[in-house]
Amino acid sequence: MRVHSAKDVGAVVRTKRKKLGLTQRELAEACGCGTRFLSELENGKPSIELGKALRVLGVLSLDMDVAERSFR
Repeated sequence: MRVHSAKDVGAVVRTKRKKLGLTQRELAEACGCGTRFLSELENGKPSIELGKALRVLGVLSLDMDVAERSFR
């Protein structure tokens, strides 16, 4: 899935968390972050701390790739 916004990242996190049957509290504990952070991440808050967000993605076995855009 291409990610174009913080909301896109949040949607991916929420979908994967629910697919795994985890509550926000359970995932937050596994990631070492708070439920408030996780809620804000899932809701697409654009000023989320990148390091924490990457830790959440890692716990969910998700990777994020950065690629150069091709302009036409």
